[in-house]
Amino acid sequence: MMKRSLHLCRATSPGRLVAAGTGLIAVTYGVVRYGYGLQLPALTSELGLSSALAGAIAAGSFAAYCAAALWAQRAMARRAPRAVVRVAAALAASGALLVGASWSAWSLAAGVLVAGSAAGAASPALVAAVASTVDARRAGRAQAVVNAGTGVGVALVGAATLAAPDAWRPVWFGAAAGALVTAAVVDRSARWPSGPEGSPPTDDAGPPGRQAGARPRGPFVRAGVAAAVAGVGSAAVWTFGRDLVTVTGGLPGRTSAALWCLLGVAAVLGALSGDAVRVLGLRRAWVVTVLATAAGTAALTLAPGSVLVVAVGGAVFGGAYTAMSGVLIAWGAALRPHAAGRATAALFVALTAGQAAGALVTGGLSDVVGPQAAFWVGAAALVAAAGIVPTAAPGLGGPSTTTAGGTGEGGYASSSGGTGRIGSPSGPSGSTSVRSSASGSTQRW
Repeated sequence: MMKRSLHLCRATSPGRLVAAGTGLIAVTYGVVRYGYGLQLPALTSELGLSSALAGAIAAGSFAAYCAAALWAQRAMARRAPRAVVRVAAALAASGALLVGASWSAWSLAAGVLVAGSAAGAASPALVAAVASTVDARRAGRAQAVVNAGTGVGVALVGAATLAAPDAWRPVWFGAAAGALVTAAVVDRSARWPSGPEGSPPTDDAGPPGRQAGARPRGPFVRAGVAAAVAGVGSAAVWTFGRDLVTVTGGLPGRTSAALWCLLGVAAVLGALSGDAVRVLGLRRAWVVTVLATAAGTAALTLAPGSVLVVAVGGAVFGGAYTAMSGVLIAWGAALRPHAAGRATAALFVALTAGQAAGALVTGGLSDVVGPQAAFWVGAAALVAAAGIVPTAAPGLGGPSTTTAGGTGEGGYASSSGGTGRIGSPSGPSGSTSVRSSASGSTQRW
């Protein structure tokens, strides 16, 4: 018994989990998913890619992400999320190795598709892992920190590109190793749920019919549409942003790489998204982060040849986009508290499906009407996404407030003495519990 207890103490570490989870997101998102767009000028030069073909490869990567995320949803409903993390690492490593060894546009496309799918499996599994390992009071911030790993990865790729603009192959080989190492640490550090995600804890399950599968679909569909439209708009910068400032703007390759390092560093500020939801409320946090993402896109489009404008626009885009995706995690957790990981997978599928369409549209329009016109379309799509906000309903609304002696945390406000919390999943199955007093508390976003 003592030996087993010592093993559990050694294996479970919230701090190590958050650090390794951030690293895994850095690899699966920042390097193998978004690194493609950052390295596109070098890839185009060496492998002869047209704008349309580059956009098609990016769209294929986004589609592969969607397929992996849909599989992860089903897998997490049938078995523990631990297996999903292992699959994510295998996809990232194998795809990155293929990209690093690419000899043609088609081998590159195959590697990008496989590697790009890894993020679709990694996100929902890590949401569940953090929810079941980190203390409920700190889970919201922990989720946001892990999600901000995207910025770390983008900054690393930017630094590597700055140091050696044409040496893109070692970056992908390094990503393969990084995926395996970080996933192994996550595997050992998490307090994994013993069964499938989605079954609420016995103490907090609530009345029948309130489980995730029985909740109204309308609000969740609305969240999915908002995510998809935001994906359409954000694809322009992630896929063609560096190409825009180097080819259209005429900035030197090293300068644009340095600016993309800044974008990645700013994206780390997305770790504050949990605090944004707590302070602003879910609705306002969504509007602010999406409009800021649109503003960053517009700045790059307006003056792609200005170092100052590109620096400010890229930093705004990086921080706002990562915060926006963090708000999506909170939105999903609010609507599906007993299946936060699967809710994240569904909303990120919608976001990425939009990015797949956006990459195709941006690439096609760039060849026909020019890159800047295509980027303006992306900025307009983001403005439209900001208008698709969480519906006003019991449990959804503004910043945390307290009335009649109740307390609210992270976006819920409670009256009549009830307490509530939102903004992050918690509990052994990734659930966020909401307790109400006998006198009938109400919550709002």
